[in-house]
Amino acid sequence: MSFVLGVVIGVLVGVGLIVGFVKSENYRSKCRSELATTIAAFARMTVEDSRKIFTPEQYPPWVVFSNQQKLNWLNSHLEKIWPFVDEAASELVKSSVEPILEQYRPMILASLKFSKFTLGTVAPQFTGISILEGGSEGITMELEMNWDGNPSIILDIMTYVGVGLPVQVKNIGFTGIFRLIFRPLVDEFPCFGAVCYSLRKKKKLDFTLKVVGGDMTAIPGISDAIEGTIRDAIEDSITWPVRKIIPILPGDYSDLELKPTGVLEVKLVQAKELTNKDIIGKSDPFAELYVRPVRDRMKKSKTINNELNPIWNEHFEFVVEDPLTQHLVIKIYDDEGLQAAELIGCAHVRLNELEPGKVKDVWLKLVKDLEIQRDQKNRGQVHLELLYCPYGTTNGFSNPFADNVQLTSLEKVLKSGAEAAQNGGEINRRKDVIVRGVLSVTVISAEDLAPTDLMGKADPYVVVTMKKTETKNKTRVVPESLNPVWNQTFDFVVEDGLHDMLILELWDHDTFGKDYMGRCILTLTRVLMEGEYKEIFELDGAKSGKLNLHLKWAPQPLYRDS
Repeated sequence: MSFVLGVVIGVLVGVGLIVGFVKSENYRSKCRSELATTIAAFARMTVEDSRKIFTPEQYPPWVVFSNQQKLNWLNSHLEKIWPFVDEAASELVKSSVEPILEQYRPMILASLKFSKFTLGTVAPQFTGISILEGGSEGITMELEMNWDGNPSIILDIMTYVGVGLPVQVKNIGFTGIFRLIFRPLVDEFPCFGAVCYSLRKKKKLDFTLKVVGGDMTAIPGISDAIEGTIRDAIEDSITWPVRKIIPILPGDYSDLELKPTGVLEVKLVQAKELTNKDIIGKSDPFAELYVRPVRDRMKKSKTINNELNPIWNEHFEFVVEDPLTQHLVIKIYDDEGLQAAELIGCAHVRLNELEPGKVKDVWLKLVKDLEIQRDQKNRGQVHLELLYCPYGTTNGFSNPFADNVQLTSLEKVLKSGAEAAQNGGEINRRKDVIVRGVLSVTVISAEDLAPTDLMGKADPYVVVTMKKTETKNKTRVVPESLNPVWNQTFDFVVEDGLHDMLILELWDHDTFGKDYMGRCILTLTRVLMEGEYKEIFELDGAKSGKLNLHLKWAPQPLYRDS
């Protein structure tokens, strides 16, 4: 496939350079920015999208725009050279993909290798082109490709029980968008130093697996395991932000390589009103989160049994490579035990919506499918707390989850023993970050509460609880008021602020009992970072109502080993 992209690049850019060279005698002496405009103008002759980047005045005078918005010329050339591409690319793809398949090889298999690999007789079809970025530094271009191929691909697999199976990969259907980056632009022909290519978006990837002369069901679960391995290999080897670099001219192109740009801290707080997937009882929800859908980068929460309003309060960390295009995906499942988990709903957050160094508290509506959002059914909501911390920032903020606090000798002994038992000897460094201090909670007032009495009033009070220690305090009762004012402050000694929660429950006092009026659940991340803040919070589980709070954090200094 890399060879195919190389051919496409050559045809696309090569023709543009030749036309520009013929039409302009001083082409070689033009500056790099004009070179970028020339190549972009050539792409513009096939698609209208680049109008968003380049205005008509920026195109060279020799450019005549075509009314045809197609890539028939490119597809025609590709069909002619496809037999040669197939022959040249087969060994290249085989040698580059096999190590990745081995990396993701299922545990039930002893080996997984290609015994035959050809791309077939059907060439891919390119259906669109767009220019995303153009300038003196480089050009970013995207090509949309469809391929309903007839390749001949056979995988030789060997199980640990000595059973060998030749598995054929058939009926491949693929639609996706490839991103090409030409950088840096230079004065020397062919005018760019290297080309990066990546699968920017995978719209569709379908294929079937068949055992040659046998039955795939002979070994339970093997079909799903192989299919998952193939998809993981594609995701980890070529899908954006991963990119492959093809040097064209000698030089150092390490700046084009994929590099982490920061860390995304995610606090999975809770969910509410989840769809019940069980006939008897309630769902047993757990969450799966990822920025890149690769197995070793996906995180899973604990399962909360028999609960449609679960509270997790779990923290996860993700490496971010491209905050402009990447997003966090969260999927909520119902745990079915030995059977496959059933999806309750999913949601996502674009990382470019996050302000670096600032905590974002969000409630996300769950949907059935992230791509096709026609479903209007209420599947519940999930509550997340997000913090993006770029590397090398000079804004003055710090990541409170950073592992910059050492434990005392006693803590090391206690935590190492407990975590070794849980993790097989591997210490979870994230739990080593201990933030102690005093949290002051001022319950100022509430407003627009829903009445609970027959007379249209209520006698509200608030119970304030620290979740880990279950320490509780209670405000006074304000009689016959739907807009009560308390102005009461409670101090809590917090042993582990990063992993604790503050729960405020509003109740109506009654002579013969009490009525629930809603609650607020807060993590302490924001007050740890800002030190102090005031805010009005919507009451959860209530028809109406808001709670006005003032939170203040006083860190407690500790003497620790050097």
